[in-house]
Formats: sequence, structure tokens, C-alpha cells
Amino acid sequence: MNIILEKIGANAKIAFQSKISNKKKNQVLNYYIKLILKNQNKILIENEKDIKIAKSKRLRENLIKRLALNDDKISSIVKSIKTIVKFKDPIDIDLETWKRPNGLKMKKVSIPIGIIGVIYESRPNVTSDVSTLCFKSGNCVILRGGSEAYFSNKILVNLFRKSLEKNKINKNFVQFVENKNRKLVDYMLSKMSKYIDVIIPRGGKNLVKKVQNLSSVPVIGHLEGMCHTYIDKDANLKMAKKILINAKMRNTSICGATETLLIHKSKSKNVNEILNELTKKGCSIYADKKIHKLFNGNSKLANNKTWSKEHLSAKISVKLVDSITDAVNHINKYGTMHTDAIITNNKISAKFFIKNIKSSIAIHNSSTQYADGGEFGFGGEVGISTNKLPPRGPVGLNQLVSYKYEIYGSGQTRK
Repeated sequence: MNIILEKIGANAKIAFQSKISNKKKNQVLNYYIKLILKNQNKILIENEKDIKIAKSKRLRENLIKRLALNDDKISSIVKSIKTIVKFKDPIDIDLETWKRPNGLKMKKVSIPIGIIGVIYESRPNVTSDVSTLCFKSGNCVILRGGSEAYFSNKILVNLFRKSLEKNKINKNFVQFVENKNRKLVDYMLSKMSKYIDVIIPRGGKNLVKKVQNLSSVPVIGHLEGMCHTYIDKDANLKMAKKILINAKMRNTSICGATETLLIHKSKSKNVNEILNELTKKGCSIYADKKIHKLFNGNSKLANNKTWSKEHLSAKISVKLVDSITDAVNHINKYGTMHTDAIITNNKISAKFFIKNIKSSIAIHNSSTQYADGGEFGFGGEVGISTNKLPPRGPVGLNQLVSYKYEIYGSGQTRK
């Protein structure tokens, strides 16, 4: 098994030595779009194979939902690639320039990270997004998708490699680990540091924890999307209900879906009105003792574990808080530094919330489901990073670069 990965790593190192112009990169991406559209039915057939296997293995509904492709999702994949094509090449950009009193000219210049290993579950669109973003930013990528999306991932990678070959570029800029043996993941994490410069995990809590524990190279990732929406005492109720329905129910299986609702105690008279909007849409309520008592509909009593639960389904945890400070403290205790929102018409409260939560994305008067690289205008994302060190939030094209310092002298020596 190690022979397979060693060969993939060596291939990536060779490919990375090639410097590709922005014009050539865009030719590859535009031809990739043509291949996706030309092979759309084949992609859907391969995806159907994955769905059949997933159903036979009784995979959770939210995982099957993430896995499934259709015409709209393929259109979305194509749209994402088209957006990335339009972006300026992020490599070899002068980020800062300055001159020292001794005459030395200094530059901080963007460079690719190198070889990026991505370990991910379920979503086939990650394959196209990651391949496109890594290639455009001058990086090589080694993809290890989940076995549940094997056929979907394989065809999308093969089409990208076909586009690279068509444009006379080393196809090993993008490689896919086809062997499904899970021991390969352990080897990739712990024994590939001479090849892989950074690992990005996209998946559930167990996968990300495993990556963080085993990886011998830096990791960009998030544990979970424990996202909160807080309805403040000065919230417009109509707006709050509209935002909440979107934040929870638009797509319950994504990491940007709201998992916990916090309501200021002054809105206790509106609890039924707020929660009825959710239950009408089929959402189950897990309530603290106060909410459980106030709510006339069906609710289950929350326990200590509830506040750390990423439901990824039509379920929401609900708590009544005494103040905005209580809301912030709750989020900082139970949140995962992903995305959290406040609904309020009070600008001072909004600023306090945004400045004091530790999250990588803080939102005022809008849905947590905007936690997405496409919605940020990044075209796509490799993932959402909740690391304290950068990059944080959606990791798009301009976050997949590093930098170096270039110094230009004219004979200076240090005293």
C-alpha cells in the first residue's frame, strides 16, 4: 500500500516543478467545463452507482443527500469553475513592497503552498472544487475521497486529468487515491511528510480528529459546524423568523446550518410564534427547561450533551438566555468557531456580539448558511477553517497560497 502512495507523492513532486501560466491554467479549466457538460449523463450514472451502494449500506440520510448529484448540482459545479477562471492568478503577486534606509528593496511575494492532501467524505462537488482551486493557485493535490462517493469522485478526477493531458500539462497535478483501504489514510497522514505540505480534512468530527491526531504535516480543518443563531431583545421578529427558517431548514446537512437557537428572555412571549415556524417545516425541538415549559408544541428536554450536538438534520437545540453576554458565553463554550449570527436592530449589541464571539465567521441579521466560499465570492472552497491560525473561514483561491520575502540589494553588507 505504501508503494501506491509513495508513487503518487513522487508524481506530485515532479508535477509541482512545472510552472504554468495563468492563460494555460484557464485553458485547462475551460476544457474541464466542456468535459463535464459533455459527460454529464455519465457522471450521473456513476453517481447513481454510489447512491445504490450507500442505500444498501443504510448510510444516514444526510450523507446520501450530500452524495447525490443532479442537473442543478452539476450546473453549480460548472458555475463555480467559471467563476474561478475569471479570478486573477494569485501566484507571484507583490503583496507588500518597501525600501530600507540602507537601500535594500524588499518584497513579500505570493507563492503556492506545494502539495496539498485532501481527505473528504460524501460530497462529489468537493472533487471538482478542490481540483480547480488547487490547480489555479499553482498547487498539486492528492485527493482521498470517501468510499461512499468512489465512482462519482473517480470520473470527475479523470475528466480533470484528461483536460490536463489535452493541454500538454502533467496530469499528476491532480491525483486520486483509488484504493479504498482505510490504512492508506493513516499512511498518508503519518508517513508522507516528505511529499505533502498541508492536509485538509472535510468530513465528520471523527475524520477531522483522526487527521489532527495522526498528521505529521500542518492541518487546515474544522471539527464541526456547531453554528448558533441568537435572537436578541431588539430583534425584528418577522426578520428573525425568516432568517431562522433559512439558517436551519434551507439545507440541514451542511456545516453552516444553525444547530442551536438562543432567544433573549424578553422574547419569551414570542417563543411559540418562533418555534411554530420551525415545527411547521418539520423541525424537531430540543429545549432547555424554560423553553420546554413555554412552548405549547412538542419538544424534547435538552441535556448537557445537546448544546454540543451537530444535528445535521431537521433538529434544533433551543435555549432562553438572560442577556447578550450569556449568549456570547454560551457560543464560546459550546461552539466550534465556525459561524454564528445575531438578529438585532441594535447596532451596539451587534458590534458587541461580532467582536466577542471567537468564531471564524460572525454574522449580523443574516443566515448562517452564508458560510460558504461561493457565497463569499470565492467561486468555491476547499473547506471552512476554524483554526485560530490563518487561513480561517472559507478557504478559497487566495487562501491556498503562502509567501516568501525577496530582497534586492546593490552590494550592502550588514554591520
